[in-house]
Amino acid sequence: MAITLYALDGCPYCEKVHDALDANDVDYDTVWVEALHSKRNEVKRVSGQRGVPVLVDDARGVVMPESDNILDYVERTLA
Repeated sequence: MAITLYALDGCPYCEKVHDALDANDVDYDTVWVEALHSKRNEVKRVSGQRGVPVLVDDARGVVMPESDNILDYVERTLA
């Protein structure tokens, strides 16, 4: 899978990104992360920080945190 979304269940920012990916028929995998920041080691390894959402686009070499940036990327690049 070229697109991976790191997300937290119940996170409204993550839900916005999920909705945008679904609305634009983007094929992606979701990696659900732990609620505690201290347990988000995989997110830290991938993005250098522990916040979510984080979008990883392997095909384009993009690792992007921050939901507003991700939403813009989805509309401009993946839609």
